[in-house]
Amino acid sequence: MSRCRRITPMLLLACILAPAGGAPQGDPWAAPVRGSWLHTGPAGASDVVLSSGGSGAEIVVGASEPLNVRQAATFLAGDIGTISGYRPPIVATPTNGKTSIRLVTVGNGALPAAIDAATLRGQWESYRIVTAPRTVWLVGSNPRGTAFAAYTLSERLGVDPLYLWTGYVPEHHDPLVLKATRFAQGPPTFRYRGFFHDDEDILPRPFDARGYPLQTGDVPLAWYQRFFETALRLRMNMVAPYVRVHRRFEVQQLASDWGLYYTSHHYDILVSNPFGLVTFNLAAERGVRPDYDWFTNRDGLLTFWRGGVAENHNLDVIWPVGLRNTSDRAYTWPEGTTDDDKTRVFSEVIGLQTAMVRDALPPGRAALFHFTMYSEMLELYRRNPAAFGLPDDVTIVWPDDNDGHMRGLPTDLGRWKHGVYYHLAYLGGNLSKQTTHTVTPETIAGEFQRIVQARATEYMLVNVSELRDYVMGARLIADITWNAPAVYAAPDPAGRFVTWWTREYFAPAAAPARAAYDAYHALLDTPEKLWYASEAVQNLIERLWRRTTGEQFTPFNADTLAVLAARLGRLDSALAVEARAESAMTAREQRFFSVDVGLGLRVDERQSRAALKLAEALQAPNAELAWRLIREALASLEQLETDFARAEYPPFDRWYGESWIRVGLQRNNPHRAYVELRAFIASDGRSRLQPPPGFGRPPVAAGASPSVQKP
Repeated sequence: MSRCRRITPMLLLACILAPAGGAPQGDPWAAPVRGSWLHTGPAGASDVVLSSGGSGAEIVVGASEPLNVRQAATFLAGDIGTISGYRPPIVATPTNGKTSIRLVTVGNGALPAAIDAATLRGQWESYRIVTAPRTVWLVGSNPRGTAFAAYTLSERLGVDPLYLWTGYVPEHHDPLVLKATRFAQGPPTFRYRGFFHDDEDILPRPFDARGYPLQTGDVPLAWYQRFFETALRLRMNMVAPYVRVHRRFEVQQLASDWGLYYTSHHYDILVSNPFGLVTFNLAAERGVRPDYDWFTNRDGLLTFWRGGVAENHNLDVIWPVGLRNTSDRAYTWPEGTTDDDKTRVFSEVIGLQTAMVRDALPPGRAALFHFTMYSEMLELYRRNPAAFGLPDDVTIVWPDDNDGHMRGLPTDLGRWKHGVYYHLAYLGGNLSKQTTHTVTPETIAGEFQRIVQARATEYMLVNVSELRDYVMGARLIADITWNAPAVYAAPDPAGRFVTWWTREYFAPAAAPARAAYDAYHALLDTPEKLWYASEAVQNLIERLWRRTTGEQFTPFNADTLAVLAARLGRLDSALAVEARAESAMTAREQRFFSVDVGLGLRVDERQSRAALKLAEALQAPNAELAWRLIREALASLEQLETDFARAEYPPFDRWYGESWIRVGLQRNNPHRAYVELRAFIASDGRSRLQPPPGFGRPPVAAGASPSVQKP
């Protein structure tokens, strides 16, 4: 009996072979990954020389392989070129006597004796990487498995899957030698795994007069290429590229061609683009009234949704089903509609939607659906799950609270498959988080362990917005969803991950980098903590305005002041730790680290310091001292411009420029305090700015204080 047969069921998924010897692969974070298959020194008899002195291997992709395998081969060729200076040609048949890297999907070509096709056939996204004399075999159980073998080889040769965001450049190796390798990867824990790029608010496109991205503007295709490449390198197989931006079919087609299922979130029913109902004149194009109302425009809605099916039926799609308003808000029911009536409508609507898709798909393409029970739908489903009567092929997707904590998980799977919708990024209300990451590794690891235990592993979509600020959490989630048994086989997965992350990116400064991340996560583990000082500044400006204009005002809350003072001390300590870590890094490492760790701390520290100065000004015995302190507070906030500028470098030029983060007046804008205080000073304290109607949360009422319970 093999060792794999003797281990527990939870570890069975992790029983995969490692390089050179076939020992079971354990903790994915036990050792460095990037470059771990490189051989240095003279090549051994069983090693494979991929390049040497400007020549080397070729990459063989047979004519029967689909586009996503060819794209993986293209990336692999570029990666080898980046590492060695030699870019292998991609050919359809091997050249006699030439070293080759062969990408083969089971059933699409002959395999060596070392790979048993029978053990791969029928598995989901499994693959083998095996070396033979002058040959590297990348063999997948299906085309995605073959592609993932190529992306795995790239990382093990030295290419960072997140290089587009971290800026990491692999070490140069000429010759480039791959160790003798025998690697077997079983199917992933989560069947469908993907990124949702919601509200690409700060990506390059035109902006409107409010400083908010023009929602009819085009995000360049290059950004979606970056998103999709990153997902593939992390062995994700699904993307939800956009909702409230101008949607272009070329983006959806690109995702499908590269081997990514195209999907969307809960209000984008049948990927029909409800946001474009009026904004992009889709109702008129599809010949329906622009009334998104099931009760008064039933046939119109069915026709509108059918437009999404017609546009995308030849792509690999996981179709969202359900009923929600066009602007991601709860559906507006007629007055007096009972819960039983709502449930009946949901059941009817989803039945019609799923039938519509099944009828439209070409032969051989499976119909895949998800019903994401966001907010009001979750509570309705919980009251009477059976009444929904969901078809068996609809995956039930459970949401988190927008801040990384699951609102619910199945206790009985029933006849359905289940999945989750998770947030690292979020825009809307008092939990907005698009400037820096606030869902800690500990939260992610703990919540996903609950998800795995509940067996809600059919589908996982995580909101990463523009991705840049969430790459650490994205990597953690990608590793968990790929091989959860290995992740949870040992204690403290979050701690092990952070240790691995800092070694992988910042060695030999790993220890101080780890200390800086720990300090960061202790201070910014929930989004409201990032806005605590900003709200205090705005609150104090209100009081100072009242004092200047002779109106009555209440003293600033003493408990809040104490919290700010204590927090500033902790922030200063954390920034000192961050500075010590940076001093031991290369310039490239410093640049990434200063965004991933330093920026969020600095946004908080600048505003906390400004709030304390304004509190002093409010208590100052005379106007001269008060105005001096007010200007000192502004100087602290002005430093944010330097902090943002430091974070703007190619390809992130003007990343925060002209966006809501820098010039808008939403309450969750990290720069709003600066904008308001500057206006207050310019008017000699006689006027203050208020957010435009409809932006962010309501203004703080006069005399109100931030809660001291949150930080």
